[in-house]
Amino acid sequence: MSRGDLHKLLYSTRDNEGSSDLNLLTMSQRMSIVVDVADALEYLHHNNHGTMVHGDVKPSNILLDDNMTAHVGDFGLARFKVGSTAFSLGNPNSSSFALMGTIGYAAPEYAGGGQVSTAADVYSFGVVLLEIFIQRRPTDDMFKDGLSIVKFIEINLPDRVLEIVDPQLLHELELCQETPIAMKEKGALCLMSVLNVGLCCTKPSPGERINME
Repeated sequence: MSRGDLHKLLYSTRDNEGSSDLNLLTMSQRMSIVVDVADALEYLHHNNHGTMVHGDVKPSNILLDDNMTAHVGDFGLARFKVGSTAFSLGNPNSSSFALMGTIGYAAPEYAGGGQVSTAADVYSFGVVLLEIFIQRRPTDDMFKDGLSIVKFIEINLPDRVLEIVDPQLLHELELCQETPIAMKEKGALCLMSVLNVGLCCTKPSPGERINME
């Protein structure tokens, strides 16, 4: 895709002209990307032709076109489910589904050899959502000794939401015409609502997570 992938946009460094792709990712663009990815996964999980589990939802697999429309790519680990049986798309002869996803984005149940499920995609989507708005990788050095990106969000909501989100978003809010107090209140409510969706997607138990619909 012409705009590359989401990982590049989130973490690109400044080029020779001093501009940065990151500056182009406004609040509304981030929201639009999240909605595009949610729509794509909702179609995979709930279309009339069967259930497809992507298996590796992460920023580098989210591609953006000229209009900043997000597309989910790389179906090398995808599984097509019919009833309780999962078929590999990448390797039809493979019977092992234990190794799924990418560290930081893979659902916790996969570590114990859990079943392939749409709930695992939901978990990965939730991590990506959180990452987009706080601009920290789930494998960031700060996430250690039991602290994950999910727990980091949990312990900082609701009171410190404006302290943990990407500073670029705060800068954008400061440019609004409203008073600083109104800006902070509206911005905090919006960001808190978005991050709460991410937390609903990343519950430890698959059965507790919301689905993509």
